[in-house]
Amino acid sequence: MSKQHTGRAAEPSTADPEFKRVTTAVVTGSTTDAPFHVDVKAGTHPLTADEPVRRGGSDSGPEPFALLLASLGSCTAITLRMYAERKKWPLEAVQVRLGYETNGLHGRISRRVALTGALDDAQRARLIDVCERTPVTLALRAGVAIDTTEDRA
Repeated sequence: MSKQHTGRAAEPSTADPEFKRVTTAVVTGSTTDAPFHVDVKAGTHPLTADEPVRRGGSDSGPEPFALLLASLGSCTAITLRMYAERKKWPLEAVQVRLGYETNGLHGRISRRVALTGALDDAQRARLIDVCERTPVTLALRAGVAIDTTEDRA
């Protein structure tokens, strides 16, 4: 393998703990009929991604930013369900609506959370507060380092 490019949010200090793999994904794009269609294997789950027709894709799957939003929304809903279950709170359902927008220089995500169940105001406030500390929220806010290398056959 030869190193091509490294984009880092921050260099780790010598006191940082060792990194441990959390999950994996493999993305393969090779079709000429749909030039931006890619097959994704996220863990053991097959997915598809593509660009919308307006950007030259065939719209055979969600676009990459939609997958990013889906990741954040999934993590939010799952974390809230786990938290409410542990507290034995009457949370019946969670719906997370997300949007991504940019001004060309900076991007931002809006997250709207709807909680269903006989929750009191304090429980609702706590669950909304928990949204700010979900694992994907923290990773996005911290700026995850991305190390890029080339695999050669």
